[in-house]
Parts: sequence; structure tokens; C-alpha cells
Amino acid sequence: MRPARNDAGPVAGRTEKAFDEVRRPTDTEVPANRMDKAPSLSVAASNAAPDVAPDLAGDHRPGQRQRDPRLDFFRGLGMFIIFVAHLPGNWGALWIPARFGFSDATEIFVFCSGMASAIAFGRVFEFIGWRMGTARILYRMWQVYWAHIGLFLVIASMLAAADATGWFAKDYVGELNLHYFFDNPAVNLPAFLTLTYVPNYFDILPMYIAILAMVPIVMGLRRIGGPGLAMAAVVVMWLVANFRLIDLPAEPWSNRPWFFNPFAWQLCFFTGFAFMRGWLAPPPVSRRLAVVAALVVIATVPFAYFRILGAVPELLEMARAILPVTDKTHFGILRYVHFLSLAYLAWIAAGEAGARLRGSGAWGVFVRIVQKVGQQSLAVFLMSLVAAQAIAIVRDQVSTEDYMGQIVSNLVGFAILIATAYVVGWFKQAPWAKKPHKQQAVPHRAHSSEPAAATAAE
Repeated sequence: MRPARNDAGPVAGRTEKAFDEVRRPTDTEVPANRMDKAPSLSVAASNAAPDVAPDLAGDHRPGQRQRDPRLDFFRGLGMFIIFVAHLPGNWGALWIPARFGFSDATEIFVFCSGMASAIAFGRVFEFIGWRMGTARILYRMWQVYWAHIGLFLVIASMLAAADATGWFAKDYVGELNLHYFFDNPAVNLPAFLTLTYVPNYFDILPMYIAILAMVPIVMGLRRIGGPGLAMAAVVVMWLVANFRLIDLPAEPWSNRPWFFNPFAWQLCFFTGFAFMRGWLAPPPVSRRLAVVAALVVIATVPFAYFRILGAVPELLEMARAILPVTDKTHFGILRYVHFLSLAYLAWIAAGEAGARLRGSGAWGVFVRIVQKVGQQSLAVFLMSLVAAQAIAIVRDQVSTEDYMGQIVSNLVGFAILIATAYVVGWFKQAPWAKKPHKQQAVPHRAHSSEPAAATAAE
């Protein structure tokens, strides 16, 4: 049986060294002076450029561009939501955005990853060439693949070790439905390494890897027929997936498909990609559009909020009837519409160029912390899934049915995510490579008996 899972799903992000050449923007790239007009959640991916590049696109290089404050802020919020959604038995998961609408943190993760990739990888395709762009994508796929392998091994080992102690009443391996893996590792380990075994809870990174593999194809189509042909192919691929014509196997012992069909979710990814490359024009600031977006968001609440569905059987039946267009696996069209509506409202709320995210005082401190988490999204995402399981084990032994235990477990998790972001950010600055402050040299001659290395610089 599949374990209960939270609908908010993981979520994303990514930075890699982007192409640093100073140049005039082309017709396919959003110039710097137009960045303030891009959708708020669209900017949430600019972590992919040298200093703005997303963590899920690779390592960033400081000092090349000024960060858009909206970029990291919304991705950081997504990382906190991901933790809340994946902490087992977390009462807070009843109040995340996914409980009040069709879309959730997964859309933020994927959309922003698309924008991130447009900056980190799109520039390589445009200015170095298709072959080098493809090589760059393959390199990033390789990195994310090993992150996926390591994440699974760490969590599976932790849960197996917890069960092996005999100290706990709960079956933690069973909680993530991993008994099949441990019962037949000779079959399931090769399947895991080839991504034909994708356990629940570990399904976001394989989806991201598969979508990355589509970037060279889309960029090739753009080269042949322009952005129109590229985006037409994206839409056709989404339609094929939604007609259930293509799925990927998720486990050797059943016909269960991947929980996130990459051929469907690539629509969300390449929407962000297209906004950042300038293939799609940003929407205008309009009161009428804002009203329409707000109405869409409000109208979805009765079909998503569990208390309303439980109290009104007719709405529950309607919610079940529209499942084909709200389906998470195949990225139903109503999820897409709901997410774009939320993104538009978030863009307006952030103000022009993210002006409302540039405050000082307590609000400024809060924004900067969230942005730091968004800047290191891959590392934070990996840590959030590990921390969620570890915290749940400890919480189960201390307190499970009181608000204080729930509050403390969430706060501890948030602290771990924040600490991870700051530590990883510090390491990425390579402080050991900085030139030391000049000091007056003190004449010193090493004794002949001292090792030669004693006089060498580290």
C-alpha cells in the first residue's frame, strides 16, 4: 500500500555558473531593465545567474548581477512549505496553500526551476552553442542524479537503523513504503539506479532530471523554428501526457507510474523558462486581471479545503468529478490556471521590482532569511526531507498529540533549513580562497632541521 502523502510535494530550486560575458540583450532574453516587469514567481528563479543563479542550476558566482528580491523570497517560502508538507503527522500541513487550492509548492519549485535554467543554461545555448549547452545540461543532470541517490540512501539507512534498534513501536521503513526495496534489493537496487524504481517521497528530483533532458530538444526547436515552435512542442507534449499516452514506470512489482509525469510537468517548467528567456511577454499590471486572478483563487477553495468537502457531500462529488483536470500526476489544466493566478497576485503584492521586499527592521530581517533559504534551494530541499524524517522519529518518542510538540518540531525544522542555507552559502563563497590581509612580514628563517613544508604556504 502507498503511504499517505502530503499534496504540497517538494519543491526546488538551483544555481550553476552562468555565462558571464557582458553584452547587449537579444530579442530572446529579458533585459535587466525589464526584469521588474516579469511575474513575481517568475523572478523567483533568477537564482540561476552568476550571482542570481538558482541553486538547483548549480553553483553561483558572486558579484555579477544584482539579485531581484522576489526571486529568492518566493523560492524560500516554497522550501519552508515543502518541509511542513513532508514532516510526518504534521498538523501544520492542514494549513499549507495546497489545502486551499489546486496548485501547491510543487508548482513553485518547477516553475522557478524553469526560470533558473533559462538563466544558467539558456545563455550557454545562445552564446556558446547547442553542443556546449547540451553538455552543460548533462553535467547538471549528473549532479542532481547523485543528489537523488544520496538522499535516498541517507533516509533509507536512517529509517532502517531506527527500526533495527527495536526501541520504537512504529515501523518507519513501512511508513515510506520501503519494505519492498529491502525485501528484494537484487532487483530493486538496479531499478532504483536506473530510475525505474522511484519511491514516493523521492520523486521530485527524478522528474527534474527528466525535464532537464528536454531542454536541449526545446532549444533545438527554438533554433529551427523560433520560440513559437518550441512552445508548441511543449504544449503538444503536455497534451500527450494528459491523454495518458505516456507514463514512466515507478516500481518493478506493479504498474504504478511516476507520481510526477515529467512529460506533463514540463509545461510548468518551460513556462518559467519562456518568461525568463523573453519568449513570453509578461502580463500587464491590470486591476481587471487582478480581480480575475483573485476570483480564480477564491473559487477553488471549496473544492480543496477538507473541512468544506467533509461538510458538503455535493462539493466532494464535484471535486472527484473534476479530478482529471486537477490531477497532480499529469499536471491538470486547472492546477496550471490556479498557479498562474497565484503567481500574478504574488507579483502585484511584491510591488514594482519587489519594492515591498526591500524593507528594514523585523520585516527586512525576515525577508533576508527567507531569501537566503531560497538561494540555496537544492541543499535546503535535500536537508528538509532528511530533517523531516529525523524530527518525526524524535517527536514520536517525546510528544505527538499536543500543540507544543507540533510547534517545536516545526520550529526546529525551520532552524535546520536556515542553518543549512547559511552554512552552504558560506562554503560557496570559498572563504579559504580569499587573499589574506597584508601583514608586516616578520623575518624568519626555518631551521635546517625543520621540514621544508613548514615554510610553504598552505
